[in-house]
Amino acid sequence: MIAKHILINAKIYTNNPIQPAATALIIQGGRILAVGSDAEMLAVSQPGDQLENMAEAVIWPGLTDAHLHLMYYAQSLQVVDCETKTRQECLERIAVRAAQTPAGEWVIGHGWDQNQWPEGYGTASLLDTICKDHPVYLSAKSLHAAWMNSLGLKLSGIAGNDKIPPHFIQRDPNGNPTGILFESASVTAKNAIPLPSVDSVIQNIRTAQKQLSRLGITGVHDFDSSLSFSALEYLDGQDELTLRVVKSIPRENLESALLLGLRSGFGSDRLRVGPLKLFADGALGPHTAAMLEPYEGSDIERGMLLIDEEEIISIGLKAGRGGIGLAIHAIGDRANHEVLSAFRKLNDLFIQENIAPLSNRLEHAQLLSSSDLQNLS
Repeated sequence: MIAKHILINAKIYTNNPIQPAATALIIQGGRILAVGSDAEMLAVSQPGDQLENMAEAVIWPGLTDAHLHLMYYAQSLQVVDCETKTRQECLERIAVRAAQTPAGEWVIGHGWDQNQWPEGYGTASLLDTICKDHPVYLSAKSLHAAWMNSLGLKLSGIAGNDKIPPHFIQRDPNGNPTGILFESASVTAKNAIPLPSVDSVIQNIRTAQKQLSRLGITGVHDFDSSLSFSALEYLDGQDELTLRVVKSIPRENLESALLLGLRSGFGSDRLRVGPLKLFADGALGPHTAAMLEPYEGSDIERGMLLIDEEEIISIGLKAGRGGIGLAIHAIGDRANHEVLSAFRKLNDLFIQENIAPLSNRLEHAQLLSSSDLQNLS
């Protein structure tokens, strides 16, 4: 019999309306068996149990971050923090990192937001003045835009890539890329950066777990790539995964997931398969969120709709027949309208085809028209 760990003299908030507070709990085999008063928990103690006086420390249920890019977050702990009050401060931080980095290696940063900078967007030429010998990739706080220097743009092949929609690349009056990229252009550029090894991702997630634990986060829904899944599988197999993770399926991996028979909910106590992740639009910061009306200061700028109702239904049926739900990023009111309309029709089609109900998810839902609010239930 595994010995019990009994915590007493604590301030416990249970989130259970029937028993909102308690002073003691019992843990055995990594699970909470019971919660109650000191007297109740001590009454069932046995020789060999570990008793710990919490001295009125506060205990509350672990938090779950329902939308996290775990691998990216883990890597961000190692990259330059570009969430600064001014653009110049960001440039200074990049210069320091460049001085510490061998020539030819990438300098990576994250967190800038031109809306918070009096100077506005940066340019490739500004980065060139401090980083001529290093390719630079700085992702925006929204993750829907990137700022690069000339060497980075050259290595990523952005300028000559005719598969990228022209409006995803910011250009100067002469038609040259300024160094600011949006949506798929920023993703294409990022793909030019050598992928980290699985071993480095594993080590980064080990570090990230500790940081998340300090914040009270014990579970996450992860929306990063299959490389993240490989690292998580290793940690789970080694009993090193302290988080409970629901791992989404990237759109490009849907066919493989269906061939393998993966279904939403499959997995272990610590790592389970989640929904298929799709993007309906971008973000508000770079004005790529799909809107019903133009952005302030423009008569025509309405963002970017990346997937419409018809395509959502087509993909949703294919995934649903294999037992995989959807999680769709939608921020602008037009994008949310498309997704909600598609979800309603998908539910009807699932009933017609006798497909088991799936928990399709709307990620972010930041702006909605009043007519769509009733469709959230």
